[in-house]
Amino acid sequence: MADLILVTGASGFIGSALCRRLEGEGLGVQAAVRDRSKIPVLSSSEGSTVEWVVLHDQSSDEETRQALKGVQTVFHLAARVHVMKDHAADPLGEFRRVNREWTERLARLAAEQGMRRFVYLSSIKVNGEESETPLTEQDVPRPQDPYGISKWEAEQALAAVSSETGLETVVIRSPLVYGPGVGGNFLSLLKLIQSGLPLPLGSVRNRRSLIYRENLVDGLMACVREPRAVGQTYLVSDGEDLSTPDLIRRIACVMGRSVQLWPVPMTLLRVGGVLVGQRGAVARLTGSLQIDSSKIRRELGWSPPRSVDQGIKETVAWFLKLGSQRETGAVAGTDQ
Repeated sequence: MADLILVTGASGFIGSALCRRLEGEGLGVQAAVRDRSKIPVLSSSEGSTVEWVVLHDQSSDEETRQALKGVQTVFHLAARVHVMKDHAADPLGEFRRVNREWTERLARLAAEQGMRRFVYLSSIKVNGEESETPLTEQDVPRPQDPYGISKWEAEQALAAVSSETGLETVVIRSPLVYGPGVGGNFLSLLKLIQSGLPLPLGSVRNRRSLIYRENLVDGLMACVREPRAVGQTYLVSDGEDLSTPDLIRRIACVMGRSVQLWPVPMTLLRVGGVLVGQRGAVARLTGSLQIDSSKIRRELGWSPPRSVDQGIKETVAWFLKLGSQRETGAVAGTDQ
């Protein structure tokens, strides 16, 4: 009988790809979603052996134990994600409730059930928002916002659970993830490039690490297989850091579009970002955030199976196909 693996956040951008990979390798998959209404749509592929369960931060301990029954490994991907404009009365409290408290409760119940390994998808935001030199696992965490703080606290909670129970834990910190089905800022960037509008980013000289979704999935798989991964934290990336103008040019090239990058002074860009309420977005487009992923390469023998150019090509192909389907009324939206 194949090992049974539970994936939380299974309907999401990363979780859905991980479930496909696990199923493709003949592993038993218990896919956890927050909303039962998604299950019929997500399980409609012919011949799929994925089992779907409802599991979230509001699930009772007994409901959680039932979802964990027979499971040997958990990939915990579900989280309250980073949002640009948070309308919660207590944003940090909400992030802590879902990202720290639920993660700890799920890990303790997993240990109680005799679980073998717990792989947690964290975020490079634990390390901070910007870095002019590549970040490593040895750098002191410097989370700046409620999301990053809650993810760091979740990592600490997992370490405590592991120490007390013997549960094997592994943490992956990821930068921005892109690929077919991407949303958020990356999708907005794709739309801007397709529009052909001039972009005031010609003077930007930053460097940022990204990771293609299938590369991240491959890194997660390495963490569940390798005994050496137990108790470790790994930073992952595609291995090629790009400036924002370089990323834009590569995307435009694949799209077959010309792109105009106007050399607007950085000071004006930052002032403009403040004036239009997009200070954070401008900071991400102009600032550097690099990752040194040599530890996971060295210790687990992992390397990203796809290059940045392959990842961009597959993402753009999806984006163009999506636009074509929308023009003909053949698609209602994407699962995010």
